[in-house]
Amino acid sequence: MRVIIAGAGLAGLSCAKYLVDAGHTPIVLERENVLGGKVAAWQDEDGDWYETGLHIFFGAYPNMLNLFKELDIEDRLQWKEHTMIFNRPEKPGTYSRFDFPNLPAPLNGVVAILRNNDMLSWPEKIRFGIGLIPAMLRGQGYVEAMDRYTWSEWMERQNMPKRVEKEVFIAMSKALNFINPNEISATILLTALNRFLQEKNGSKMAFLDGSPTERLCQPMVDYITERGGEVRLNAPLKEIVLNEDNSVKGYLIRGLNGAEDEMLTADAYVSAMPVDPLKLMLPQSWTEMEFFKQLEGLEGVPVINLHLWFDRKLTDIDHLLFSRSDLLSVYADMSNTCRGYENADRSMLELVLAPAKDWIAKSEEEIIEATMKELKTLFPKHFTGDNPAQLLKYHVVKTPRSVYKATAGRQAYRPSQETPISNFYLTGDYTMQKYLASMEGAVLSGKLTAQAIAESKGKESSIEKSQKKPVSVAK
Repeated sequence: MRVIIAGAGLAGLSCAKYLVDAGHTPIVLERENVLGGKVAAWQDEDGDWYETGLHIFFGAYPNMLNLFKELDIEDRLQWKEHTMIFNRPEKPGTYSRFDFPNLPAPLNGVVAILRNNDMLSWPEKIRFGIGLIPAMLRGQGYVEAMDRYTWSEWMERQNMPKRVEKEVFIAMSKALNFINPNEISATILLTALNRFLQEKNGSKMAFLDGSPTERLCQPMVDYITERGGEVRLNAPLKEIVLNEDNSVKGYLIRGLNGAEDEMLTADAYVSAMPVDPLKLMLPQSWTEMEFFKQLEGLEGVPVINLHLWFDRKLTDIDHLLFSRSDLLSVYADMSNTCRGYENADRSMLELVLAPAKDWIAKSEEEIIEATMKELKTLFPKHFTGDNPAQLLKYHVVKTPRSVYKATAGRQAYRPSQETPISNFYLTGDYTMQKYLASMEGAVLSGKLTAQAIAESKGKESSIEKSQKKPVSVAK
């Protein structure tokens, strides 16, 4: 079966990978000149890489980890010490850690929380632990039902101290969905906490050893093409062309640089585009269907990713850091954490600015000025005295619409991978799957979409077989 997929992000490439595994022929179309979508990366004139985001791989990502194994690139994941490290704004230049011991879950998480005496008092720890009991005992059904509350509202209902939110969960909510606890759905944080606390290595983190485009996406393309599939860059979808019965007749691809538009046809069609461009591409007749109307309840959240190169080392920490600042959410010194970006003498900080809604329209100069002000509080000893650290260069990557904004109540708007259109499917981390808006969610959605297509083909074959009439033989 021939399947055309619009979008070469993790979801689209994952869908294509699992389609070739099932014996089908996918053709992946990407409008840009680079693979990866929300994990894309580019090289500058110096040969340095800069990315769309700070991409962290967790032990609680089974589908992603299986993908690395199936591609035989597991050695590209650089696993870090099992800990979570937070900056301490009250003591600039110092850190607080939650160290997970080598014990079964959830005991290792409990010990990590109890051992930390910098951020929470004992009464706060106890009230926090008691508040989590319903989520841990009542399972995923309870977690999903809590989508009607923001995290702030949920904490208040559980009588958790407000300071726990300030000390821990502002940083976590910004890291997970780039928004604050008073906006983010309680389901998002409860899902993450359940994974982190109920799986021994759920919260253990890894960095890729280079750019996602080269070290993850390209191996997926090689895997797909070696098995008969195709991946085309610079192939923007112009129109979804319909048959009279509203099914898809073909994808019309816009010709670039004076070339004519091209019509591509297949047995099945997939949108692996983010939800915002998908809504713009929907045929008019589809927009009246309830299934597609629900997409209006989803929109991407703005994100800004920053890369700053300095003339010296600012830190030797080889791990993700939660900044706990008003402007920044998480950051890492990629010269320490990533083998492909390694530099023993100079730091390259990659930082996520969030929430970014008030910054997305500002100039790069304004953004860098505000970021440097924050960094001077995070690394005070390097920016004071007669010889302060110097910023050598920077890249600012703005994504006006990134992962869907997971505010309270959004779960009801997330669509299934199958649609009312018989030969049209959706894939992407915004579609309904248990890992929410993440790299893991994108890979899982691609796998689910491929399964749905393969199963539909099986059903069609069974129907065709049953409808065949016996042939009479003349005597």
